[in-house]
Amino acid sequence: MSHQVLMAQPISFDKLLIANRGEIACRIITTAQRLGIKCVAVYSAADSNARHVRMADEAFYLGPAPATESYLNSQRILTIAQNAGVQAIHPGYGFLSENAAFAQACAQQGLIFIGPSVEAIRTMGSKSAAKAIMATADVPLVPGYHGKAQDQQILKNNSLQVGYPQLLKAVYGGGGKGMRIVYHAEEFSQALAATKREAMASFGNDDMLIERYLTKTRHVEIQIFSDNHGNCIYLSQRDCSIQRRHQKILEEAPAPALPIATQIAMGEAAVKAAKAINYQGAGTVEFLYDEQGQFYFMEMNTRLQVEHPVTEMITGLDLVEWQLHIANGVALPLSQAQVNISGHAIEVRIYAEDPDNDFMPVSGNISYLNLPQTSKHVRIDTGVMQGDEISPYYDPMIAKLIVWDHNRDLAIARLQDALSNYKIAGIKTNIGFLTQLVQIPALQSANLNTDFLQIHAAALAPTAVNLDYNLLLAALALQLQNQALAQLSQRSQETQHLNLPYNGNNDPHSPWAQTTGWRLNQPAINTVKLATKNSDKNTDNDTYSLTLTTQPQGYQVQINDNKMPAHTTNSGYLLSGKLDEHELTAFIDGHRIKATVVISALHITVFYAGNSSVLVRQSTMQNKPLPANIDNEQETRITAPMHGVIVSVLCQAEQVVDAGEPLVVMEAMKMECNIIAPVAGTITTVCYQEGDMVEDGAELIQLTPSLILDSKEQA
Repeated sequence: MSHQVLMAQPISFDKLLIANRGEIACRIITTAQRLGIKCVAVYSAADSNARHVRMADEAFYLGPAPATESYLNSQRILTIAQNAGVQAIHPGYGFLSENAAFAQACAQQGLIFIGPSVEAIRTMGSKSAAKAIMATADVPLVPGYHGKAQDQQILKNNSLQVGYPQLLKAVYGGGGKGMRIVYHAEEFSQALAATKREAMASFGNDDMLIERYLTKTRHVEIQIFSDNHGNCIYLSQRDCSIQRRHQKILEEAPAPALPIATQIAMGEAAVKAAKAINYQGAGTVEFLYDEQGQFYFMEMNTRLQVEHPVTEMITGLDLVEWQLHIANGVALPLSQAQVNISGHAIEVRIYAEDPDNDFMPVSGNISYLNLPQTSKHVRIDTGVMQGDEISPYYDPMIAKLIVWDHNRDLAIARLQDALSNYKIAGIKTNIGFLTQLVQIPALQSANLNTDFLQIHAAALAPTAVNLDYNLLLAALALQLQNQALAQLSQRSQETQHLNLPYNGNNDPHSPWAQTTGWRLNQPAINTVKLATKNSDKNTDNDTYSLTLTTQPQGYQVQINDNKMPAHTTNSGYLLSGKLDEHELTAFIDGHRIKATVVISALHITVFYAGNSSVLVRQSTMQNKPLPANIDNEQETRITAPMHGVIVSVLCQAEQVVDAGEPLVVMEAMKMECNIIAPVAGTITTVCYQEGDMVEDGAELIQLTPSLILDSKEQA
């Protein structure tokens, strides 16, 4: 990380506890250790071997995996801080970072809380109170209801007055949690119940506010910094308009195509807000910016933001270092006039999620990880390494990929190149989706708004891949790997038999030195069976059989599928190549290409032409839940779309339900998912109850469709 050393005064504390996990814990540890501060990590049962635990000087066990029993257990964290002899606690973002009671408890225990004052957290933690302060400061507000009265009927009446579409938002929310768009009055009651549940689970408070939902707006935020000497400055802007489920997935700085006058007005409004509450430390003031050039206050986050690296890249500053020094009582090292902005930076968030399944979070093991080369142009903030498990208990973010260059066009090109070299196998990610996203002309021309993903859904739809090439590359890699293993095994046997060291140059004419696919006592024709891995668990995988006939120049390959035999040309493909670990150089009918192929016991992942495809090794395919067939002998089986917790069961046995009616509410990684009835019918069996943990694909509900009941009655 490039940074300017601006604060020469030593820090009074020399031991710091990081009350967080993942990439932000690693990020804080990196700066603190550079400053000579010893770091104490905390971890849950799910994180015992996590990267932040390995990086820290010491680490203490918090408790079981659920956040309420570990990273939100403030008393346990304070006990660890006392036992470890730390003088300060950095909360990172999320978890306890904006918890006023925790900040107050730190102060009562004589610990420095790396963040603003308790009163500032409490004031800005309430979106209603924050908006009242903004109104006093003459900052425009979005029309809505920000009152304290929370009776359901009062909220419903105000919903009608605000008008539609509208946004239901948790008063103490943040990070995209506890928010719902309501388009019609009929949706309000159900949306309110779901939003309240999510808010209570995430923030321990389910108070709501209602705002008119503005369309075609941009999300622009201001990074501010204040000290305890009355100084406050802003460090440019960030555009965070590209979002899914109200959570940012791409951020950039400075905000593109923003008039200078607006930049200054937003910055000054943010500083005015911070000074109004005697703010200290790092904070972010968020605005909506409309097509008419007007901006409206949304909220203030009293912590370091996830997207802070883009600000660091364009200013050359280390914002964590600033936080530590300001908490130590040092004055800001720069005035507003001294802030220097250079170039353009973009960040994308790499998530373990399925973009083809409404960005549903996924969990699992990262069996293969290849990162882009880092430099002054490319930065990666991550908390995971190859072999790590992505747990269902926490946010599914794997890493942040940040790029910088002298202008926005060059930064986009840097990002495209870095994404092409970011490869993960073993778990579904959004890397392919991000690759498509940065190629959209509207993004490249900075035509941005918070509905960007919906507007450009067609351009972001799954792209067709060259299935034949993916099958061929997978089969070739598997064949070459098996060939190498067979040769290695034979060499080992020969060495043991002769009791002599093996010399690969002993006999170049030996069949063991050949790469034609010849094997002892085995035919020169091999068959590889593969299947596509469909996101829809109720859809059969398409299976393929590849016949590889060994020839002097490689393999003649014929592809047959389960629907149409020999769907390629009669002569098939001529295939040859070389495998160097995971890197495959292949010749397909004379066409030389390069790909990365990761082979595991169950799957083969092919990275080729900017896409990744997962193929199932059919001989080791696991039994999956049966598809939701509807016939006169079989019920419809409704399965879990992800690994998670049952939040609510909305049906019972013998209940008659309509198609589309909610049956179960699940939660994974703080995201709720409604499981609905695919058809009208009668509930036969409810397999789980509230609080149960279920696996991906587990059978939740058995339902007898109405058409089956009708046919039985007619019989």
